[in-house]
Amino acid sequence: MPQLKALNNAPDLILYNARIYTVDPTMPWAQAIAVRRQRIMAVGDDTSVLALGGEHTQQIDLGGKLVLPGLCDAHIHLLAYATGLQAPPLAQATSKAQMLQMVAQRAAKASPGAWITGWGWNESRWGETGFPTAADLDSVTSNPTTGDHPTLLLRSDGHGAVANSAALSLAGITANTPNPPGGVIDRGPDGHPTGFLRELATGLVEGHIPQPTADEADAALRAACAALNRLGITSVHAQRIKDNPDGQLEWPALLRLREKRYLSLRVACNIAAHDLPHVAALGLRASFGDAFVRIGHIKLFTDGSLGSRTAWLLDPFIKLNPDEGDNLGVNVTPPSQMAAEIRQACELGFPVSVHAIGDRANRVVLDILEELAGSAPQPPLPHRIEHVQIIDPTDLPRLAQLGVTASVQPIHAIDDMETADTFLRERGARMYNFRSLFASGVLVAFGSDAPVADPNPFLGIHAALTRQRPEQMHRPAWYPAERITLEQAIFAYTLGAARAAGWERMAGSLIPGKLADLVVLDRDLFALEQQGIQGRELADTRVEMTLFGGEVVYTR
Repeated sequence: MPQLKALNNAPDLILYNARIYTVDPTMPWAQAIAVRRQRIMAVGDDTSVLALGGEHTQQIDLGGKLVLPGLCDAHIHLLAYATGLQAPPLAQATSKAQMLQMVAQRAAKASPGAWITGWGWNESRWGETGFPTAADLDSVTSNPTTGDHPTLLLRSDGHGAVANSAALSLAGITANTPNPPGGVIDRGPDGHPTGFLRELATGLVEGHIPQPTADEADAALRAACAALNRLGITSVHAQRIKDNPDGQLEWPALLRLREKRYLSLRVACNIAAHDLPHVAALGLRASFGDAFVRIGHIKLFTDGSLGSRTAWLLDPFIKLNPDEGDNLGVNVTPPSQMAAEIRQACELGFPVSVHAIGDRANRVVLDILEELAGSAPQPPLPHRIEHVQIIDPTDLPRLAQLGVTASVQPIHAIDDMETADTFLRERGARMYNFRSLFASGVLVAFGSDAPVADPNPFLGIHAALTRQRPEQMHRPAWYPAERITLEQAIFAYTLGAARAAGWERMAGSLIPGKLADLVVLDRDLFALEQQGIQGRELADTRVEMTLFGGEVVYTR
């Protein structure tokens, strides 16, 4: 047993009789951990750690439970997730009819003229390829008592949305409205909008939705902290939404919660590229902040999503209708503009976080980063590509060669299986290449993309290890060669994510001196892996206790 590194004085808390996976290669496993003043004081065997206890030390017998470092969601739209907790649970809809029933129930309770919003529907889960329409929504959002309710429902990927006629009217969207730059208004055979909007076209409607007040934002974020703590999440990388003021609302709300000691997450906040002029004027730098709230990367967008058929591809999507034209997706930020913004970010001392789904999008981003590597200043944190969903085999090794973090959301693999098989076919082998990414030596950080997907990290771990949905484990794994190990998945949710944010010295593993963020689980994930995962046993993992800075913020 390595010698214990202990600080002076007795610990405030000792957890013992546990299976502690530290994510520290020098001592991967321990039985007990001591905490003092928010930090880990010692890690080791029961006898040695318990001997450090004093008169006022609280001791908790964990009964052999598995302990992990606090988990990090490395890609979450925090304010959108928070405000969406009160919206209809569209992700649970198994058919269009069920989704419309949810909307009808919300409309029946809404005040006159109130907006109805939601996020999470996915037509592929309904066994369909067509998107819902304004006419579909009109049938349930026009109430004889309260009138029409303008409605906008975002698809699960957030890169497309369906609006009803009232919302289209408020936004002034007609048959004569041109597609905005970086966006597409779907139209029927008569040229009139169908109600489905892709990429930046959703902003035409979103700009008319009232923003939450400061009190509403604070309350929503407090509820989100509690919900994420219940999942064992103690830190997040908060992502931006293109051409959206979410960052301007989220940052001050987080600071208010920080001041009131209500914040039970460590948050690295990205800054949208459209806010670069403010960054320059204020002289901000990456990692500005403290152990609770920090500024992270500058966020840019290259393309859209697979589900909305707006991912920017090297080869077209498969046509379902012979009369369709070739669809290579949507490039939402011109490469020349993106290169200029990345250079500006580097000159201001910031790394970039670039959304790239399609193989062309990933190649263009890597080309720009490679070109700038020798001429632009190198930031203190690594650049990162968000999603890396579809990547050409010749481009995948370039991530590690350029020192770019792969920020990946494993749950998307099991969300997109049918869509990929339908619209990409054999090119699905180039998607969600988890094992290949690890084998290449690139730094991998895992997240969820919530509210695009469920933030439950155990669903993500299940997806990474099995490449199949929990309810479909009787079916073969989807491209099984890209499955990874439990140790790799835990690394990506802990130390990998911490390194990506520059938090490696304070979080990500359980060693003396680091902040005491940790989670106690109701089952041994390593035993499950060894036995072979057959059903929902991994996905159904529950958190028994979550500690944030040594304080119990959730207990079951």
